[in-house]
Amino acid sequence: MREAAFVKQNKDKWLEFESVLANKINIDPDLLSDLYIEVTDHLSYAKTFYKNSNTERYLNQLASSAHQNIYKTKKEPKNRLISFFKTEFPTMFYQHQRELLITFLTFTLFVIVGAFSAANEGDFVRSFLGDGYVNMTLENIKKGDPMAVYKQQGEFNMFLGITLNNIKVALFAFGYGIMLGVGTLYIMMQNGIMLGSFQYFFYEQGLLWESARTIWIHGTIEISVIVIAGCAGLVMGNGILFTGTLPRLESFKRGVINGLKILMSTIPFFIIAGFLEGFVTRHTEMPDWLAILIIGGSLALILFYYVIYPIQLHRKLKKLTEFKNTIELTN
Repeated sequence: MREAAFVKQNKDKWLEFESVLANKINIDPDLLSDLYIEVTDHLSYAKTFYKNSNTERYLNQLASSAHQNIYKTKKEPKNRLISFFKTEFPTMFYQHQRELLITFLTFTLFVIVGAFSAANEGDFVRSFLGDGYVNMTLENIKKGDPMAVYKQQGEFNMFLGITLNNIKVALFAFGYGIMLGVGTLYIMMQNGIMLGSFQYFFYEQGLLWESARTIWIHGTIEISVIVIAGCAGLVMGNGILFTGTLPRLESFKRGVINGLKILMSTIPFFIIAGFLEGFVTRHTEMPDWLAILIIGGSLALILFYYVIYPIQLHRKLKKLTEFKNTIELTN
């Protein structure tokens, strides 16, 4: 690769990293360490192919500054968990909006496929959801309580069981990413078809609104974070497929680490979803406005934390970089 092309490909990343160091932006030590490793990889590349060049000297200076910062901040802060959710994760997740979009579109596509299949094949819902569940639901409909399934267990037991089951699904969605991301997309397909056929089943019974206002009280967060766990699986798979300037093993390690961070971010949301399903969803007598408020609030929370907030942090960092460059040009 020509030196000019190498610089053009990585310049923005170097400048952002330099801005973090120069402006003493408080970021997590592990994230700082990851950035340092990437810069040193680029420095090694420059030493091999562009020996004694300006690029090598610049990267050497940047790596030295980063090294000093790492040793200054290597002690774990007391608010490590807070900094992870507030700064470290959203900053990192901005880089993976594309994978999030792919998993969301894949899931949505198969929701449509599931609904279409249920509409055109009489036994499709039974084959996918099982005779036991379908017969039980039909019996509940006859009794005048179609959502009675959410009232069968005790509140805490249901909360605990649902939360653990959702985390298990998320682990599968992430773990199957090792199959170059194909396994993750299969999990998205499976869950998408299940949701689509499930909702069509209630539509066919004339209970679409009744089911939607009840199910999506917990389902808004539950389904969203399953899609986000799928994003984590794709991040790991892409670490194998698309290495950039990194060695494949190093790229894979970063994919695994970033995927695990994404997965870790979903745990509080799975707990919230489990709480809502165990303690709130069962109250089918609640007014429509309250159900809509919970659903809308849940959707706003997910969109803000996983889409809007990472973009805001990225723009803030970019402005700091541009400001620094402007100062340098005027000096």
